[in-house]
Amino acid sequence: MEYTVQKLGELAGVSTRTLRYYDEIGILKPARINSSGYRIYGEAEVNQLQQILFYRELDVSLESIKKIIAAPSFDSTNALKEHREKLLAKRAQLDKLIANVDKTLAVADGKMIMSNNEKFEGFKQKMIDDNEAKYGKEIREKYGDEQVDRSNKKIKGMSEEQYAEIEKLGREVVTTLAEAFATGDPAGELAQKSADLHRKWLSFYWDSYSKEAHAGLAQMYVDDERFTAYYDSKQPGTAEFLRDAVHIYTGMKK
Repeated sequence: MEYTVQKLGELAGVSTRTLRYYDEIGILKPARINSSGYRIYGEAEVNQLQQILFYRELDVSLESIKKIIAAPSFDSTNALKEHREKLLAKRAQLDKLIANVDKTLAVADGKMIMSNNEKFEGFKQKMIDDNEAKYGKEIREKYGDEQVDRSNKKIKGMSEEQYAEIEKLGREVVTTLAEAFATGDPAGELAQKSADLHRKWLSFYWDSYSKEAHAGLAQMYVDDERFTAYYDSKQPGTAEFLRDAVHIYTGMKK
C-alpha cells in the first residue's frame, strides 16, 4: 500500500510538516515522487517511520537516529526487541512513581506514615532505571556487573540531602561546561572546573574514584554515539571538549 504525505501523517499521528522535514534532513525519504510532484511512501518507509518514532519516544536525537538506521549493521527486528525492553523499563519507572504519589496522598490523608527516604525512592529508582536503559549494556561491558551493581546500591542508599546535591551538581556540570566550551580551551579555568565538577558528580555513583576510570569514561562519551548525542544536543563538539578537559584534568593528556 502507498501513502501520500497527508495519508502517512494521519496514519502515524504526525504532522505533514514533520514528514517533509524528515525528508529534508534525509532521515525518511519517500519511495518516489509521482507525476504530480507528490511524495509517495511505501511499506518500507512506513516501517522506517515506526522505528524513528520509537527512538523519538526514547528521547534519541534525530541526528543519532539517522546514524543508527543508516548503519549497515542496523537490524530492524533487533531494534524492535530493544525498543520493547526500554519501553517496559519506562513503564516500570512510571509505575514506581505512581506508587510513590499514591503513598504521598495516603500520608496527606493520615492513612500511613512515610519516611523521608521513602519519599525519594521512586526518583532514585528512576535515576537507576534511566541509566540502565540508556547506557547499562555499555557500562556493564566496560566496568563489569559488580561495579555497576555497587553503584546502583549506593544510589538507593542516598539520603535526601545527597540526592539533592547530585541533582544540583548535574546541573552545574552542564552549565559550566557550556560556558567553558564557549572559550574553546579545554585546559582553561572554566574547563578544568567542569572536569572537577564532573569528578564530584561521579563520586556519588562510584564507590571509589580513579583518574584512569574518569578518563576512560570521558573517552566513552566520544566513542559511543548515545553519550555523544546527550552532550552534543545543544552544541556539537561538547563531548569531545569534555573528554579533552577530563584528560588534562586527570593528567592523561598534557
